[in-house]
Amino acid sequence: MDTEISSSTTPKLPTKTHYVILDGLRGVASLMVIIYHLFEANGNENRFKQYINHGYLAVDFFFILSGFVIAYAYDDRWTRMSQWDFYKRRLVRLQPMVVMGSLIGAALFYFQKGPAFPLVASTPVSKMLLVMLIGCTLIPVTTGMDIRGWNEMHPLDGPAWSLFFEYCANILYAVGLRKLSNRVLGIFVFVAALFLLQYSVFGGRGDVIGGWSIDPTQLHIGFARLLFPFFAGILLMRLGKRIEMKGAFAICSLLLIVSLVLPRFGGTEHLWMNGLYEALCIIILFPLIVAIGAGEQRVDGPSIRIARFFGDLSFPLYITHYPLVYIYTAWIVRDKPSLLQSTEVGAVLFLSAIAMAYACLKLYDEPVRKWLSKKVLGRPA
Repeated sequence: MDTEISSSTTPKLPTKTHYVILDGLRGVASLMVIIYHLFEANGNENRFKQYINHGYLAVDFFFILSGFVIAYAYDDRWTRMSQWDFYKRRLVRLQPMVVMGSLIGAALFYFQKGPAFPLVASTPVSKMLLVMLIGCTLIPVTTGMDIRGWNEMHPLDGPAWSLFFEYCANILYAVGLRKLSNRVLGIFVFVAALFLLQYSVFGGRGDVIGGWSIDPTQLHIGFARLLFPFFAGILLMRLGKRIEMKGAFAICSLLLIVSLVLPRFGGTEHLWMNGLYEALCIIILFPLIVAIGAGEQRVDGPSIRIARFFGDLSFPLYITHYPLVYIYTAWIVRDKPSLLQSTEVGAVLFLSAIAMAYACLKLYDEPVRKWLSKKVLGRPA
């Protein structure tokens, strides 16, 4: 969770402590995303043959964490803070690494040529640079601007799609949904749960995979995945539901990992069964994990230090790893390596992604946010 910073032109906002366990769980989810993407590259785009069968649900877990964090950080500050102050704080927190993700994606783009990405070889540098600049703003591009062949809204850094939806949720919160009473917010969350269930169980695919393109179907998926977890996180924070439990970080991490790696349910014949499982994870299990994580009161100890490290690393890791996965995927499809070869290279890529994220955090993200905090918000972080 972010330490909030006040502007020199508005009343100073007091800093708030972190929920370190929740930060750490974001890190665990980020690591699982990388592992999922590596195994996905070996799955020949067959969603029924994955080792981390529900790894994409980490994004839905991010959304509920974000809603909880936003409510904790800002709900009691609106008498001293304008909407623009809120937007500035969110941009200072998130946008530097959005820019870095787009730059890394551009730097590695032409190393991704091959059958997996048919448009890369024919994309002129000028068009790629234009997409890079647009990506730095997080404005999504339409399918007509695709430079890869996957119709992503952010072709240089695919995971940025979830940040686009998170920005949408931030705007919805700021423009009015923050004013809802808990009862009305509860009704909104209930309706959002039905919206999620409708797609996951009756949508015809049996999962919640998607959300990364600007077309009606993908936008439907994206908002179905966003609205319940984000605003359920807000409601969970407001209701003050906490579960105190020894070893909270280990327990929550285990619950999260197991939920992501369980086999796909129902096979190809009963798709609704897997959709129901994923909806129940998002609607019931993930709020439970957050309630347990938020109940941890300790501020030190080995597990807390591990959680703090991976919490700091989580966002840089999530937003920068995928250009490496693009290269890995292109190699897998083009050269068809053995399982041993792909495992060895995948392990190197996994460690490289962590090292790159740590370098970005310490050499770029933290210094840039500190500078922006002083220049844009009026005081040092």
